[in-house]
Amino acid sequence: MTEKHAGGRPRKFKTVAEMSDAIDAYFDETAFDKITITGLALWLGFTSRHDLINYEGYSEEFYHTIKTAKLFVENAYEQDLRSKGGSGPIFALKNFDWKDKHEVDQKTSMTFSFDKARAPEEQEEERS
Repeated sequence: MTEKHAGGRPRKFKTVAEMSDAIDAYFDETAFDKITITGLALWLGFTSRHDLINYEGYSEEFYHTIKTAKLFVENAYEQDLRSKGGSGPIFALKNFDWKDKHEVDQKTSMTFSFDKARAPEEQEEERS
């Protein structure tokens, strides 16, 4: 009897170790100032950066491996910003949820009382 296939495309990496080795190879072979998320995704054989990010959901081990790789890429952008400045690293870091503005969350509470609803004429009489 043959095994029933669960459907969908087979995974590119069957084990975390296999993926981790490929990630390490990308970082070893790529100049530090050329490291990017899309570059990593292409190196790993994905057709989009979203495919790489989707791998985070396969297991806790894949999640940590990919998060660590993304942190390394984020660090490269941060180092680039420190050494060169410019808008490119700033834009890239915003994709890692960095913000360059302060956001203020302000809440106001108001209470209205309509106990004694009166016509404007009655209110005028009270004032005089």
